[in-house]
Amino acid sequence: MSNKEALFQKIDNKKLTVGVIGLGYVGLPLAVCFAVKQVKVLGFDTSSERVEKINSGSNYISDVSDDQLADLVKQQKISATTDFTNMRECNALFICVPTPLDRFKKPDMSYIENVCRQVGANLQPGTFISLESTTYPTTTEDFVQPIIEEESGLKEGKDFWLAYSPERVDPGNKQFSTQNTPKVLGAISEDGLEIGKAIYSIAVDEIHTVSSPRIAEMVKILENTYRLVNISLINELALLAGKMDINIWEVIDAAATKPFGFQAFYPGPGVGGHCIPLDPFYLEHIAKKFNFDLSMIHTAGHIDLLMAHRMTVKITSALNRQKKAINASKILFLGVAYKPDINDERESPALKIMEEVENKGGEVSYHDPFIPTVQIATGSRFNSVELSESVLKAADCVVITTNHSGFDAGFIEKHSRLIVDLRNVIAEASDKVYKL
Repeated sequence: MSNKEALFQKIDNKKLTVGVIGLGYVGLPLAVCFAVKQVKVLGFDTSSERVEKINSGSNYISDVSDDQLADLVKQQKISATTDFTNMRECNALFICVPTPLDRFKKPDMSYIENVCRQVGANLQPGTFISLESTTYPTTTEDFVQPIIEEESGLKEGKDFWLAYSPERVDPGNKQFSTQNTPKVLGAISEDGLEIGKAIYSIAVDEIHTVSSPRIAEMVKILENTYRLVNISLINELALLAGKMDINIWEVIDAAATKPFGFQAFYPGPGVGGHCIPLDPFYLEHIAKKFNFDLSMIHTAGHIDLLMAHRMTVKITSALNRQKKAINASKILFLGVAYKPDINDERESPALKIMEEVENKGGEVSYHDPFIPTVQIATGSRFNSVELSESVLKAADCVVITTNHSGFDAGFIEKHSRLIVDLRNVIAEASDKVYKL
């Protein structure tokens, strides 16, 4: 029996063991999706804290059900380990590790490289491997494959199969989850595509196959660059509209009545999250290797990089109109999550604005019902304060940076002396309410 036939037999009988490497916002929901289909899942992570939590049935990801995870652990369908040699037990491996940027805004491939070396060192013949981490096109074929083949001594398409399938996690989305969001899949070989589709189909409702990993990699970059360009456009228009005394929100609502040719994007203090602020830099990185200048994407990224400073200028201007300096003023930020109703502050524009305000001498505090503590780039740590009448009244300026659904706009407006609303939470501007 060939490696392919043996693996398909395990797929058909659901006797395969799946390994998920990286148990964060992408990896843990994917692991749960397989486990609920009665597939044995081994989770791998360098964090002993995460591993201990999972093995005790304790959840730390909002998109995963606490009870469901606890039950799957009890059924022994999910377990976690820091011992990467246990990959030898797995018939399929899904790489879901971070892909951050370094301080020069260059892709930091160290997480992927380290995992690929571990995979290669422990790889068994007949294993399917899928990279899900966001990266630049050509990564799977030109970066991942050579490392795994060198470390393992095995050959892709003969001894193992390698694919790329971009994660499409949207934290806090109540409608679309890992299971019901269509999965894009591109593999190096035809057998790899066939095997990958069969494995993913166990856990995900719809699989959309493409002709190569680099197509799938570009899909992810396109999806997030599309959002960056459009959000940067509406943010720039919002700043202009403010100078012209035009309500940009009314403009967008009116434009959205057009039933074709327009999709509404809404302004805010900047782009946050684990993908949109980073992906265009990955695309710029590979474009330079082809001597290609991505001028539109570069401009959109530049607009976003300036948003924190522009929001700080708006806060400063609002204080100046009340004859106050930002230096020594008490600035209360409402919301540090990058989007409403989630406990995720990665790349949040609120943190960047807090940093600028602190550097200008402002006394920073924040309230966020989902995030009890944060640290900004300066090293300063803050604990969420209570959102009370006295706290609002004590602030020289209240800045609404995240539109959590639990925020009571009337209560905030009533008890605040000055508000800079960057999320359209307060319906109308006034002498004490300044809108984006």
